[in-house]
Amino acid sequence: MFILTLFVLERTGSPFFVALVGFFGMVSMLVLGLFGGLLADKVSRKHLLIATQTANLVAGLAMMILLFAEIGLAYRFLPFWFAYVILLVSGTGWALDMPSRRSIVFDLLGKEQVTKGIATDSIGMHSSMMLGPILAGVLTSSIGFSGGYLVITAFYFVSVVLMALVRVPKSKSTIERSDITRNLMEGFKYVRQNETILATVLITILMNVLLFPYQQMVPIIATTVLRIEPWQIGFLMGAQGVGSLAGGIMIASASNIRNHGRIYLYGSLLALSMVLLFSFSNWYSLSLSLLIILGLGSAGFGTMQSTIIILVAKDEMRSRALGVLTFAIGTGPIGALIIGSVAESIGPRNAIGINAIAGLLTVGLVGLLFSSLRKEITEDSPSEGEPASTPSNQSSVEGGRE
Repeated sequence: MFILTLFVLERTGSPFFVALVGFFGMVSMLVLGLFGGLLADKVSRKHLLIATQTANLVAGLAMMILLFAEIGLAYRFLPFWFAYVILLVSGTGWALDMPSRRSIVFDLLGKEQVTKGIATDSIGMHSSMMLGPILAGVLTSSIGFSGGYLVITAFYFVSVVLMALVRVPKSKSTIERSDITRNLMEGFKYVRQNETILATVLITILMNVLLFPYQQMVPIIATTVLRIEPWQIGFLMGAQGVGSLAGGIMIASASNIRNHGRIYLYGSLLALSMVLLFSFSNWYSLSLSLLIILGLGSAGFGTMQSTIIILVAKDEMRSRALGVLTFAIGTGPIGALIIGSVAESIGPRNAIGINAIAGLLTVGLVGLLFSSLRKEITEDSPSEGEPASTPSNQSSVEGGRE
């Protein structure tokens, strides 16, 4: 996404058009996130993940070919809005694969090890958040956008191959072939009735609307305020990943974590505090440090949001609850539109500063009102509504359909 952000910024110079990068990258989650949760229960999760990664590979390959063709013709023919098409395709894959990817972690490891499993998965994500922008900045500075997309396409190919090699435990579908609308409504109803999951979903919405849209504003601030080169922008964009990687490693290496909700809540507040301070920074080194600390907070947020739902939800409702979570993550495009519109009027720094203050107030209020979020969750405790003797739904490993 960082390469396409720089691409749109170079072609337009508009904060609003740059913010649309985030909008089109995540709008599919708002529309399809719930269906991803249903698909995770109705079809082969492994096959679904292979299909979504293949779609990303095709989209990346198309963008790479067009960028190289543009170089060959020696003039700019590729309109900036084509980036939005590519983002829409990759965002659709992300919306459909997230519930399955997290459910597979549970299938592989069970409830006892799921926190470490999700933390390890988050380490991989945070590593890409750290290395991706840095690599993209270096490639953009040296060989342009086309070279960056050549590397992206190679990574997508590797991901498809690796997913095909994964052996997933066979699991029985927990959803009958019935009305899709009814199943979706059951997911919403279940989340609404479970205070801990509801609080988790609400904070997810607030963070995706009020915190994470700051990422689209970083390249603009970097070029207009900090006045740094593309490779330095890459390091700035990767700073959150550095902190998130460190935080993810700490969580994964911790033993017997019980305060999942507190880590989730306080990590969110820490991240919002850092982005508020970032909005005032005029120095590259300070901005870099603040975004690293922001990453530490976002590690607590990102790791625990799925973990809490996996631990608390009943087995037959887990994937649907994760689908509602994906829908909540999909509210990010709303935040992208808001911050882009506000930034056009009052500037990117003021826009993210206002968002951060609103986030601190609202996330803090949710943490105050939903006391269950601050209570301990033990990984060997039964899911809500289940007897303590209920076994994990696992069976023998096979290479075919789960």
